[in-house]
Amino acid sequence: MNPPTPRDVQVLPIASDTTVLRSRTWDRLKFEIEYALQRGTTANSYLIQAEKIALIDPPGESFTEIFLTELQRRIDPKQIEYVILGHVNPNRGVTLKALLKLAPQIQFVCSNPGAIALRGILDAPDLKITVVRGDETLDLGKGHHLQFIPTPNPRWPDALCTYDPHTEVLFTDKLFGAHLCGDQVMDEGWTTISEHRRYYFDCVMAPHARQVEKALDKIEEVQARLYATGHGQLVRYSLIPLTQSYRQWCEAQKTQDITVALLYASAYGNTGTVAQAIARGITKAGVGVESINCEIADPEEIRTAVEKAEGFVMGSPTLGGHAPTQIQTALGIVLSTATKTKLAGVFGSFGWSGEAIDLIENKFKDAGYKFGFETIRVKFKPTETTLKYAEEAGTDFAQALKKAKKSRTSRQPVSDAQVARTEQAVGRLIGSLCIITAKQGELTGAMLADWISQATFTPPGLTIAVAKDRAIESLMYQGEQFVVNILEEGKHLGLMKHFLKPFAPGEDRFAGVATEDGENGCPILSDALAYVECTVDNRMECGDHWLIYGVVTNGKVLSEGVTAVHHRKSGTHY
Repeated sequence: MNPPTPRDVQVLPIASDTTVLRSRTWDRLKFEIEYALQRGTTANSYLIQAEKIALIDPPGESFTEIFLTELQRRIDPKQIEYVILGHVNPNRGVTLKALLKLAPQIQFVCSNPGAIALRGILDAPDLKITVVRGDETLDLGKGHHLQFIPTPNPRWPDALCTYDPHTEVLFTDKLFGAHLCGDQVMDEGWTTISEHRRYYFDCVMAPHARQVEKALDKIEEVQARLYATGHGQLVRYSLIPLTQSYRQWCEAQKTQDITVALLYASAYGNTGTVAQAIARGITKAGVGVESINCEIADPEEIRTAVEKAEGFVMGSPTLGGHAPTQIQTALGIVLSTATKTKLAGVFGSFGWSGEAIDLIENKFKDAGYKFGFETIRVKFKPTETTLKYAEEAGTDFAQALKKAKKSRTSRQPVSDAQVARTEQAVGRLIGSLCIITAKQGELTGAMLADWISQATFTPPGLTIAVAKDRAIESLMYQGEQFVVNILEEGKHLGLMKHFLKPFAPGEDRFAGVATEDGENGCPILSDALAYVECTVDNRMECGDHWLIYGVVTNGKVLSEGVTAVHHRKSGTHY
């Protein structure tokens, strides 16, 4: 096994007087769901060295030491006049504190919510802060007249983009990024990273698509030729198609016929992290999310979201044995607004007790609401396993809403003769009955499938159609491993029954099933007819499914029996 690549800072000029400092890690940086593809990430910071020097978006605590070391190789920190912040959080605050020791003269430039957060994090009474609201400019000299574009959303109410008309560079912070590490700085050959960009959007932006759309409207007013992103490759060659994709993805979220109001507050970021995982689970199941940060939302916004939604989920930290005041206010609004037919969910994080979670859960129970998942309680920071559980809980919640809506839509039973001829014809396509298994770290997944076909001879490869709301879908991205366990006719019913049953979030899919580890680390079913080990090479979005193309790396026939086959009469269901 090769030793891990050490973290470093990659430095490159990107425009006149403008340099990017990319703090890089090839390992998964955090357990948040947005990092789950495990392709590393970059924290991109920018230096504009005009008559006055501005530093944009220093990285978080993970890179503080190596970033400041590299920065000092380039300039004397005492020459920095401005530090412009696209968002403020405690993680970035660690670097800012260290930077202040080297450069006490710096003046911070941020939005008003950012200034409030900055004062709380740095706890320094003599901070120099310039608050921008969108109509100001900052003249650095040599033609660099910076403009500011507030782009607030529930997760980052202080979000701020910065535009330099002289270089036509838009510093986008969280927008248009991707968690992907490599030597390539610009996005030549950008189609190869489209999957990572879409995943980043689905995790980070989809829960507040309405606010992202407003940000896009503002961004289109400037003539940007380069998006200087906060993570991943900078966007030059795909600027127009990526912007269009963001529009399309936002529209898809807004036009979902079922929506969930996701209400939360997050004292230290832990509850917000769980909220993000739940939102990801909901959206992957084809249900829209209206994410609302109760710390900044007004009562009417909360009331409107709850009224429009088919279900609601509320999350809270516990502070001093109580729920924050904003959560208590939101709870009152929900109880007075939401009809009892709406589905409810509760989650939260705590340090010692968790009274806030119990309060919300009991209030909803007493009011007669039904729950879409078991209440999620997270002590201290959520783990990778916890976040996977939360994602699956979100998917279960969405599926319950879809099932309820379907049951309300009366549908008369139809005979085979009444089924459309096209559907009958599609139903005559048959496939081998298989169990797909996957493993990623401590996470495992499995599903019954028969939409499987050999796709290539050289290299040997196959395709699998995976529904977007399947739990295993999140374990089948490019580069991940899986096993196709082919079932044997006459011995397949027991395994079919086991893997067809509904599993609770986080439940072990392999309990009571004989397995052994394959060479790629994924489970092989001992009672399978044969198996093939595969690596995901590509994915294609196809309506309500993902089409996974896997290259076969190993395989073996375990029995001389016959492959079990599934016969259908209609192409409208499995």
